[in-house]
Amino acid sequence: MRRMIALTRRTALKGAAASLALPALATPREGLAQAATTPLRTARRGPDQPLFGAVTWTLDNGLRVVLAENRRAPVAAHYLYVAAGSGEDPAGKSGIAHYLEHMMFKGSPNVPSGAFSRVVAREGGQDNAFTSRDMTAYFQTVEASRLPLMMRLEADRLASPLMPPDEYEAERAVVLEERRQVIESNPRSRFREEFDATLWGPQHWRGRPIIGWEDEIRAITRQDMIDFHARFYAPSNCTLVVAGDVREADLRRWAEEFYGPVPSRPEVTRDRAAPPEAAGEARLIRRDPGVREPSFLRTFAAPSATWGDRSLHDALDVLAHLLGGGAGSRIHKALVEEGLAVGAGASYSGQVLGVGSFFLYASPRPGVSPERIEQALNTVLSELLDSGATEAELRRSIRQETAGALLALDGLGAAPRMLGGALSIGLPLDAVEFWPQRLASVTLEQVNAAARQVLGTPGANMAGWLLPGDA
Repeated sequence: MRRMIALTRRTALKGAAASLALPALATPREGLAQAATTPLRTARRGPDQPLFGAVTWTLDNGLRVVLAENRRAPVAAHYLYVAAGSGEDPAGKSGIAHYLEHMMFKGSPNVPSGAFSRVVAREGGQDNAFTSRDMTAYFQTVEASRLPLMMRLEADRLASPLMPPDEYEAERAVVLEERRQVIESNPRSRFREEFDATLWGPQHWRGRPIIGWEDEIRAITRQDMIDFHARFYAPSNCTLVVAGDVREADLRRWAEEFYGPVPSRPEVTRDRAAPPEAAGEARLIRRDPGVREPSFLRTFAAPSATWGDRSLHDALDVLAHLLGGGAGSRIHKALVEEGLAVGAGASYSGQVLGVGSFFLYASPRPGVSPERIEQALNTVLSELLDSGATEAELRRSIRQETAGALLALDGLGAAPRMLGGALSIGLPLDAVEFWPQRLASVTLEQVNAAARQVLGTPGANMAGWLLPGDA
């Protein structure tokens, strides 16, 4: 089954650490990348060394190639990232990027429909794909000697997918059924879909669901998909990331042999709309008979690594952990330890193309009113904005956030997900390689400035409750 996910900032790295639990209503399906990060053993690196020591080069047709060599096991991970996700879906045609991901498994002039995955399985490997707002990725994990075969198959699929007309409508039905299972049958997913559409706007790239609106999925034509592929699936808009027991000289030769012949195409520009000045509504309250426990979510538009005041990006990361990153954080102390909530915290999604998001979330204990939860959260925010964070909180947050860095080094899936995710939104390799060092240099003044700008300044933000009961 192909996976539609929200690929978030540094998820793979943070998954290796003892980190916060993700919010019940914040960014559904976040954290799936963590499954690929199980460490083989703890690696040793000096404080000034890069996380992965990756090398990168560019082919004549514009394809960027990245190698993160890891010889701990005779295995290779092969990821092809396309810098196009649901954020590139045309207006009125939401869901094209995800629908195309499905159709890319329907064969080429050289490989029959469905044969790609059968070949990977025959070789003892695993393959899959995912779509996020910022990218689409296709990946395989195989015994290292089978890497050239994976490269040949993937390059062939990139250059000439068939998208057979006789399978097009059947796959549309698969996508619609996926939407029913993932969104429509899940009260929390339905609420989050409506929440995002209300906050950002139903046709804003952040307000549209990654899988698409049902009526717009039904309206996508095969020619729409062909045009989307022709525009965005250009070598210069793709990044190939390989990790594992692979030598640079071999990968250079195979990349030229298999990907080098893929024809170049014009450069792609990506235009992301700015956030609205204010949310469509200040609050969204919904009741659903399928919900047993109330959930609260508040989202603020925030600077990201690519939008707004980028200098606040790392400070916002620290702020989210300091404010709501599990035991010891301010929200946990005020709500969970005081018996008001079974879970509460904060999260920041900032390694994205365009505006980022800062979340507060809580699930009240039975008998605690929504008003009491919001009052407690507002008190935490007011105290932070009035008095600022402390140096001890800063050091604790940085120490805990970077604790997973060394553990992540050995996980085969961590490097391609972290490196490919950053490069696909235009960040340099160093944004990943030296992330722990950058985080360690964040100052108290930067964290307090980030709090004032995002949490203390009027802008696009909205609160929402999903409550038990009849609608």
